[in-house]
This record gives sequence, C-alpha cells and structure tokens, in this order.
Amino acid sequence: MTSGISRRARVLAAAVGTGVLVPLVATATPASAAAPAVTCTSAKAGLAAKLKKDITAALATRKGTVAVGLYDRSTNTTCTLRASSAYDSASIVKVTVLATLLWDAKKTNRYLTDRENTLAKAMITKSDNAATSTLWKQLGMTKIKGFLGAAGMTQTKPGANGYWGLTQITVTDEQKLLKLLTAKNAVLSDNSRAYIIKLMGQVVSSQRWGTPYGVPSGVTVAVKNGWLQRSTNGWRVHSVGAFKGGGHDYVMTVLSHGNSTMNYGIATIQAVAKVIHKDLAAS
Repeated sequence: MTSGISRRARVLAAAVGTGVLVPLVATATPASAAAPAVTCTSAKAGLAAKLKKDITAALATRKGTVAVGLYDRSTNTTCTLRASSAYDSASIVKVTVLATLLWDAKKTNRYLTDRENTLAKAMITKSDNAATSTLWKQLGMTKIKGFLGAAGMTQTKPGANGYWGLTQITVTDEQKLLKLLTAKNAVLSDNSRAYIIKLMGQVVSSQRWGTPYGVPSGVTVAVKNGWLQRSTNGWRVHSVGAFKGGGHDYVMTVLSHGNSTMNYGIATIQAVAKVIHKDLAAS
C-alpha cells in the first residue's frame, strides 16, 4: 500500500508498530488503491462478473483492510478477497468454541450438560465473554487444536494465555467452518450443526448487523459478529453468516481492521453484504 500513500503516512505507519495509537485511516488512501482484486467464479452465467464488479464498487471508497468470502451451493458460486490474510478473531471465534465443544462431546458420545447449554447460549446469542472464557478454559488448547485439525482449519491459530479474542483467523478457515455447519459432514453431527445454526439464528437484535444486511425476505439468517479495538489497526469488525431460501444456500464471511470506529466497520461490512444478497436474489 505504499504507492499512493504520503511519506508522512509511511512514517506514521512505522510508529504504529511501537504501540502508539495513530489515526492512520485519516492519511491512507482507500483500500482499493493498491488492494488485491476480488475474484469470483460461478456456474451461473454472468453472476461471477456481477458480484466481482459490485463487491469491488462497495469497497472502493472504504478505508481499512477488508477480507471477503462467499460460497453459494445452489449456483456453485465462490468469491474471495484476501482469503488467507490473518485477523484478530474478536468474538467470531465463539462459533469455533461451540463447534469444538460439540465435536468433543460427540467423540465421547455424550450430550451437553445443562451448564454447557447455558454457557453456549449466552456465548452465541449475547456474545457473553465470561461464558466464552469458561468454555475456552474447560476445553483447553489440545481439544481446540484437535477440532481445528479435524475441520481442516489449518490457518487458524488459537490465542495464547486465555486470550481467545486474539485467535488468528482467515476468511478461508471461517468459510470452511460455515460450510461444516450447513451441510452433512463427518466432523459435526447433524444435531450439533442444527444446534449451532439455531443459536446463531437467535442472536439478540442489537447484534444482528453485518452480513444479514439487505437479506431478502423469506431467507433464514444465522449470524455471529465480532468487534475489538486495539492500539494498532484500530477497530477489528467482523461478521459471518449463513443464509438459506429464495433458491439459494450460501455462507458469507467479512473480516476487517483499520476501522476508525466500530460503526465505520459495520457500514463497510453491510455495503458488501447488501450487494451480495441483491446479486444472488436476482440470479
């Protein structure tokens, strides 16, 4: 991104590495200036080109660094942008925590306890951090890494020392997880998949922003969002969602950092989500 960025911005960028909070977004050019291109493929004629054009346009004036993943089973459509770039997970990792809990329970052929059900519901529907920390500690690194291995989520690196929100995630791995949740597989039982999707469908209204934005009526929504502010790269704002109806069955991941505020990041994600829902509905 050095092309198109002033010398002053480069100096400020260097300062960020020292932990100094610098309003980099004020001096950087839009992400599109030297950004990698959106790539799309589809079995539906014209859909890939339309999605590529519209996602690119949605991000053209947005600052920050955004990664996008889309997969629609119905039209065998895939779109990616920065698919392997790592981001601090924030609360997005909570879906992985629940999947790990259910995967581990299945191995020992047991149901979740009432306590685990209560913690899981709070963790997903209200993004409860204390509940997440309890389950993260209960599972331990061996089980968490075991699930990641079974799921093929090789790019995901669990946060150390209990800092689950600093788990490193990528669009590639989040899309792998969403695909596991939405189709029969050997990693998660049908009951486990249904349970996770059910809770993601019951997220409190104040946290139902992001990927569901602009979803057509009659399409079911399962969502989990994450947000975290740190001294470098500003706000991380993420959203993953699974959608079914209107002749489509699709999953979407949008990860971002370098946002000046949480609301700025939400607006960026929703700009992407809106055109994706619109283009799929029209196809």
